[in-house]
Amino acid sequence: MQNSITYSRVIHLSHVIDNSIPQWSDDPPVEFATVAKLQKDGYYLRRFSLGEHSATHINAPNSFHSSGVGIDQYPAQSLVIPAVVIDIRPAIVNPDYVLTIADVLFWEEQHGEIPVGNAVLLYTGWQEKWFDKNAFLNQDAEGIMHFPGFGSDVTRFLLNERQIAGVGIDTHGVDPGKDNSFTTNRLVLEQPRIVLENLTNLDQLPPKGTTLVIGLLRLQNGSGSPVGVLALVP
Repeated sequence: MQNSITYSRVIHLSHVIDNSIPQWSDDPPVEFATVAKLQKDGYYLRRFSLGEHSATHINAPNSFHSSGVGIDQYPAQSLVIPAVVIDIRPAIVNPDYVLTIADVLFWEEQHGEIPVGNAVLLYTGWQEKWFDKNAFLNQDAEGIMHFPGFGSDVTRFLLNERQIAGVGIDTHGVDPGKDNSFTTNRLVLEQPRIVLENLTNLDQLPPKGTTLVIGLLRLQNGSGSPVGVLALVP
């Protein structure tokens, strides 16, 4: 049986990469260097360098599990998936807010049960802070970051009860900023499922019905990869 996707719009969910994007303090810098100039060499070419978890990116199981596969091992079929969007902006009076099971059940009251095999994208509004590093990372005096994410209980619920394909978010991590144990990453990546971070344009997506096309770099044994994520909107 052949699959078919019907869509009316295609939307970038990835930020443009430049050398001023927000990053973890110990991440390698984003660098560009001109290798060839049009006037001199007849063509224009740059070399670039950035970490595997920089910009809009996907995480691989081996980034949190020693026996996990690298990003090059993801099957092509796993990178084209349906997605739902849960908008929790009203709750973000508290920057440490975590998505709960109650939030999911409330969303399902309005939109129906999350279908098996969907990615769950969390729209927090953090994408609007992208051009202000301090606001995006929101570090306190002790260096602890404060931004919303998925709670561990809801992650287990989504994996076990809804059998989701993965998670994504418009913050720097699917785990809340102050969670340095990366619980949601570890739970989702116990299998080669999807973890997308630093998404944007989630405000342009409907609650359900979108198809994601995730273009990654097949870096051998990569712990992750910057990604170009396209949303096919019905």
